[in-house]
Amino acid sequence: MRVAHVITRMIIGGAQENTLLNCQDLITEHGDEVLLICGPETGPEGDLLGRQQSSGQGRAGRTGSANVPVEIIDPLRRAIHPTRDWQASRRLARVLGEFAPDVVHTHSAKAGLLGRQVAWKQFLSSPDRRPAVIHTVHGAPFHEYQSARAKQFFIACERWAARRCHHLISVADAMTDRMVSAGVAPREKFTTISSGMNVEPFLAANEHRERVRHHYGIGQEQVVIGKIARLFHLKGHADLIGAARKVVDACPQARFLLVGDGVLREPLQAQIAELGLTDHFILTGLVPPSEVPAMIGAMDLLVHTSYREGLARALPQALIAGKPVVSYDIDGAREVVIDHETGYLVPPADHRMLADRLIELARNPELRFQQGRAGQLRFTDQFRHQTMTRNIRQLYRQLLAEQPTKRDTGQR
Repeated sequence: MRVAHVITRMIIGGAQENTLLNCQDLITEHGDEVLLICGPETGPEGDLLGRQQSSGQGRAGRTGSANVPVEIIDPLRRAIHPTRDWQASRRLARVLGEFAPDVVHTHSAKAGLLGRQVAWKQFLSSPDRRPAVIHTVHGAPFHEYQSARAKQFFIACERWAARRCHHLISVADAMTDRMVSAGVAPREKFTTISSGMNVEPFLAANEHRERVRHHYGIGQEQVVIGKIARLFHLKGHADLIGAARKVVDACPQARFLLVGDGVLREPLQAQIAELGLTDHFILTGLVPPSEVPAMIGAMDLLVHTSYREGLARALPQALIAGKPVVSYDIDGAREVVIDHETGYLVPPADHRMLADRLIELARNPELRFQQGRAGQLRFTDQFRHQTMTRNIRQLYRQLLAEQPTKRDTGQR
């Protein structure tokens, strides 16, 4: 097959890692021709392509990244900008016309809108080569914490774009539920495929335990409660810090390891100091993706207090590493955090229950082992990137096989 992936920007993030691994697998495991098309922005999270950059070059104007040909479209940016968006659409149409893909697979909000529009026009206009058009929902762009006007705008955009693709992939059933409830598309137009990752480093995470704990001055007797997330709004760090006072009072050996950086670092540090918890918190700042398994290896359990997330990759990553998870019961969390089996679910903003669940696990190493092991056995194979790519490619084949009987454009 010839497959074009279109995404707004290749920052260090779950959707981007998912997309890059899919591209690599299609090339190395299945012998497909792949082109990754993206904008130039990297953002404060860091540049995933830069970290994966190979020394080779692709065709003119395209650089090879981890053996994946990449086309950078400069006007393709995250922010809405009519002139740039029009320019990006024209460039994208030219690139797709030259590449002539069998499949156009889009990701993220902006690339999802522009990519589906351009690819659908090519689907309608080409008498010979009609690409299957697919979009992955990594996280819904609308949520209850937006203004009503903004939410309705994004819902309208997604409804419009959903009519310009053959199928949608959700990384969690919760994303399908949210999109269907908003009237974006009918349920039969969605397939859930878990977001894949390289699971081997997480299976070996405990090999780094002593090194990382020594680096941060964490003693063997101390219980490390970790959180992996940007220090940003709706990530729930303030909730965790508020609950930490009760946790530390009950378990003085508790330490909180916050992995990530962001605009809220200073106010969060001030909150920690105000509660007298400075000695119990470690803020690592931004760490490279390659170091995340080691950070999880240093933890005894993971906590996730975000208020919105498709399915945070940190949850299956911790479970694959054998660490139980305490998470707010939001979006796709319950699909991996099985209450009382692989961890605990907590209603969002319930600080008391959050503290109680953390105390329960902090005090009980045998329970931590049981829940972590259950998660590892249950989810390791499900989240292998090879499993993801195999399922996605099977969907490609199915859609391509159906196309000759859907000359009516396939709209539903």
